[in-house]
Amino acid sequence: MTLIKSISGIRGTIGGKVGDNLTPIDAVKFASAYGTWLKKEYNKSELTVVIGRDARISGAMIQNLVVNTLVGLGIDVIDLDLSTTPTVEIAVPLEKADGGIILTASHNPKQWNALKLLNHKGEFLNGADGAKILEIAESDAFDFAEVDDLGTVTRNDAYIDIHIDEVLNLSLVDAEIIKKANFKVVVDGVNSTGGIAIPKLLRALNVDVVELYCDPTGHFPHNPEPLKEHLTDISELVVKEKADLGVVVDPDVDRLAFICDDGEMFGEEYTLVACADFVLGKTKGNTVSNLSSSRALRDVTEKHGGMYQASAVGEVNVVTLMKANNAVIGGEGNGGIIYPESHYGRDSLVGVALFLTHLAEKKMTVRALRDSYPSYFMSKNKIQLTPELDVDGILKAMAEKYVNEDVSTIDGVKIDFPENWVHLRKSNTEPIIRIYTEAQSQSAADELAQRIIKEIEAIANL
Repeated sequence: MTLIKSISGIRGTIGGKVGDNLTPIDAVKFASAYGTWLKKEYNKSELTVVIGRDARISGAMIQNLVVNTLVGLGIDVIDLDLSTTPTVEIAVPLEKADGGIILTASHNPKQWNALKLLNHKGEFLNGADGAKILEIAESDAFDFAEVDDLGTVTRNDAYIDIHIDEVLNLSLVDAEIIKKANFKVVVDGVNSTGGIAIPKLLRALNVDVVELYCDPTGHFPHNPEPLKEHLTDISELVVKEKADLGVVVDPDVDRLAFICDDGEMFGEEYTLVACADFVLGKTKGNTVSNLSSSRALRDVTEKHGGMYQASAVGEVNVVTLMKANNAVIGGEGNGGIIYPESHYGRDSLVGVALFLTHLAEKKMTVRALRDSYPSYFMSKNKIQLTPELDVDGILKAMAEKYVNEDVSTIDGVKIDFPENWVHLRKSNTEPIIRIYTEAQSQSAADELAQRIIKEIEAIANL
């Protein structure tokens, strides 16, 4: 059982001992630290925070603890209850709130939950602000409100509908062409809030929706990470229903994957590639993804005359570079679409609407669309090290070994070869190095990974 504290929030498993897991006391402590930071940061007599949660089983408990902790600090709360991560992100600025908390462990299994923290823009906190909150939490430096100064709670369950309206009003979303296409779509909402939001969006676009696991009970019917090995049910149902495609989201609806009409995965990496291809065809500009994302985004960006840049892994790093690079679209290769015209956060609703407009304009099958993009294949591995080894020294040695290649050290070591690449990242919680490779065939990606693993073993004398 685990409790992980980071600059973006606190994440852990429910139950167990205080400080080792996400217990009620840990939830209250971290919510107290966030509220205290807000009071110091804005120095206002009245503060407002937006709260929303995914449908996981522990959600209501954590929600009550967090909401009432903020009330105890004298902070007003706008409670969206069952919501999505991108819905909370757009609600914060629309409500002119001072911050937001999303109660979700994203793609983690049901025993996990988390507090994800937003600033007044509805964006994830940067490293400096996150570090301040961790410091406050460790010092127990809380000062709660007296009885006449307690905060209030306002319930607003309309925000998924508001979010859908915002998506439909985006300049590149053509609702009419989607409606005329008469799409049939199977939706796997993994029994969380995507089962509410995605079917609602699709029905607003006159799409014939077949629901699979769309009851928001929090009892995930399969591993909630939208990977091929977890999605056999929707793959079979797309073919059985003769659907145009399948849509899969994770529990908090910031990761998006598609199933082709033949039941095969479109490829999580290619969600961003397809949406970027559509956006760049309409709007000249640049793109950003993280260092572990597919080279296909670079290819598509350069095809449209734009410039691609890669950031360190982590949504806040992608967003920072997108702003610096004036990127018109960006995101992460795990199916996260960030479209600044909407907001600076990964948003599956935006991704679905852009993708369907693209598909309707192309008048081709999803399989044919996928086949129109460059094909790359990834291999994801890790190498277990002993605790006493100098992981940073190993990564430095690998960078020096390939100094004549295109090497980036902004996040671990990324080595770009002419035909493929490898990205080496150390874990912050255990003595391992994660190894991501990409090549033009699966065998080539696997072979590159095994070669790199042997080189690391030689350097480490394993």
